[in-house]
Amino acid sequence: MNRSVGFGATDDLRQPSAALPGFEHVKRYWDQTAGKYAAKILPGEFYVTTSDELVVTVLGSCVAACVRDPVFGVGGMNHFMLPASESGDWNGDPLGLATRYGNFAMEHLINEVLKHGGVRKNLELKLFGGGKVLAMATDIGARNIQFIKDYVQVEGLRVAAEDLGDIYPRKVHYYPLTGLVRMKKLRSVRNDTIVAREKAYLRNIEHEPQTGEIDLF
Repeated sequence: MNRSVGFGATDDLRQPSAALPGFEHVKRYWDQTAGKYAAKILPGEFYVTTSDELVVTVLGSCVAACVRDPVFGVGGMNHFMLPASESGDWNGDPLGLATRYGNFAMEHLINEVLKHGGVRKNLELKLFGGGKVLAMATDIGARNIQFIKDYVQVEGLRVAAEDLGDIYPRKVHYYPLTGLVRMKKLRSVRNDTIVAREKAYLRNIEHEPQTGEIDLF
């Protein structure tokens, strides 16, 4: 594991650039190995930056979309999971709860990239996650993958890279300024924390699902 130190560490006196408005709550720390500040996002969060920093997350069944405008130097990452019915069946309703929630997660990220100078025609996406790590009747990871693949096709977005599926959690480091991604599959570690966190997140979005409409343009 990489050693990271906090803002007040004596071995690095540089101060991080301010987070963009609306992202002050996201945990940021100095990543000693990368030599940059990093923003760590949890399930249900996203982060956008115009600075030379990285965005970090750990994925199980969830999916992360890394989105950037390589021309204007703005980008970010989200971390989301679709809600699941107890029966494991949403009846294929394209306007149902699961689709609305996925759209909400993607459009919030894309809207913020556009708000801070990105142009839709320039957007580059990289997709990760969707592992089968939860023991449930419904394969949540597979549903997340199917959603994101359908979403980018319908929206006409360009996917530059992806690593989806399998049975392992993933740790993802994303550098929005350059588009570089460093990803590691966590094959030999206990993932009890990841599973517990995702189960709690799933319960939360099923009890209080995101609703409403968002204009992408």
